[in-house]
Amino acid sequence: MSRPRRPLFAALALLSTLLAVPTAAAASTAASPGAAVKAVDAAAPAATLSQNVHLFYYPWYGAANGAYRHWPQGGHTPPADIGANLYPKLGPYDSGDFAGAVDQHMRWIVQSGAGVLVYSWWGQGSYEDGLAQGVLDAAARYGIKVAWHLEPYGGRTAASTVADINYLNQRYGAHPAFYRYGGKATFYVFESLSIPDDDWAALDAVTGSNIVLAQTTDASRTDHFSGMYTYDAIAGASAPGWEQAGEYAAAHGLVWAPSVGPGYVDDRAVPGNTTPTLARANGATYDQEWTNALDPAKGGLPTWVSVTSFNEWHEGSVIEPASGTPPAGFGYETFEGAYGRTGAAAETAYLDRTAYWATEFEQRRGGTATNLALNRPATADSRCVAAEGPEKDVNGSVSGGNSDKWCSLGAAKWLRVDLGAVRQVSRFVVRHAGAGGEPASFDTRDFDIQTSTDGTTWTTVVRARANTANVTTHMVSPTNARYVRVNVLTPTQTADTAARIYELEAYAS
Repeated sequence: MSRPRRPLFAALALLSTLLAVPTAAAASTAASPGAAVKAVDAAAPAATLSQNVHLFYYPWYGAANGAYRHWPQGGHTPPADIGANLYPKLGPYDSGDFAGAVDQHMRWIVQSGAGVLVYSWWGQGSYEDGLAQGVLDAAARYGIKVAWHLEPYGGRTAASTVADINYLNQRYGAHPAFYRYGGKATFYVFESLSIPDDDWAALDAVTGSNIVLAQTTDASRTDHFSGMYTYDAIAGASAPGWEQAGEYAAAHGLVWAPSVGPGYVDDRAVPGNTTPTLARANGATYDQEWTNALDPAKGGLPTWVSVTSFNEWHEGSVIEPASGTPPAGFGYETFEGAYGRTGAAAETAYLDRTAYWATEFEQRRGGTATNLALNRPATADSRCVAAEGPEKDVNGSVSGGNSDKWCSLGAAKWLRVDLGAVRQVSRFVVRHAGAGGEPASFDTRDFDIQTSTDGTTWTTVVRARANTANVTTHMVSPTNARYVRVNVLTPTQTADTAARIYELEAYAS
């Protein structure tokens, strides 16, 4: 069934739809010289899986022998007509098809870079409980770990939750795919606030050896819990309460696992529902939510980032590939255009973007931000001499003397860097002549920085005028870009006509 959400989150949803899409800093301009480049390359899967990125995973679907489960939600008749606004690339699959659909899910999760799936579990002896062993076995084959999402089945209480935690540990705890963090099993408790706070004292019997997360940002409702998560895919766009929750968790040694999602739409699954829709905006929404989760001003770096969702099709929050050619006549949406992709490449766009963010998260956990331009292909209008080509501006060095820069005497001076895939960028650093040891009078005086997703249409995001600094840093509204271009208008502080830039850097934050 489509999930109910707390009224606070729904009330904030209309605001979040306005915040999700970064605004352009300026109008588009004509393309620079140079050969056309294919718009988007598929991102490579992460080299290692991040056990700090958790995907909410739903094993509640059925399709065996035409006996569909969950897919008919909202009064629909599978296989062509299902209760979702997006149509799975696999079609309406069976969650017990371990050799087929489930194995493909694990391969896609590997592609996403996430190392943990959070299994939606509806009580002892439930349909989902009966499939857990098969999903654990499939996950183990790919090095994926399994945590648990304890759902609000009928009659659930704090005491029954404790019994469920003991049951899951006893039944599955020895499995190699069973996720542990610091030696402790992990349980997310959906709608934890529906049970009186005092009742949760029962958790004290299990939290010594287990991590149990409350679904809230209200720290006053977390007594007896090990931390907090949010789940709501709409609220992540505006991050209400995240700063206070993250800071409280850090100060009290709790887990903070904010939830991010690519969008939300449940119109077909819940006819007549008034829940606001959160548009994907071709990936801008997902990027905004990840940016919020990793923003130091919104509660610091989280313990984990939880993703809503891998495959909650009823709510349209999926990163699982959606068909680019769904059955006609039902009004299905697709991922077409996500991160500049089209056709088959668009179907896996959200997997690859998750891999990008998983890598970024791990690097930030290690204390470093990623220079997206480092060692990427670079072109320019010209070079002063053979040794002063555009590749010098992305080599990570400014200390190699005069030959460690790009220099141009061309009539139209421009430098372009291909980031390799559509990335979210919100900060640029330019290291001018003075940073490389040349006279400050050679520092670039007037220049623009432009971005493009296709190498053809450009948006000016920075207009720098009357600069005298050796190094300039430029913060912009988060914007999707595969290509970054610097147009040099006035190359120096004097009458010298040579442009000199030692390094161009681009960062997600």
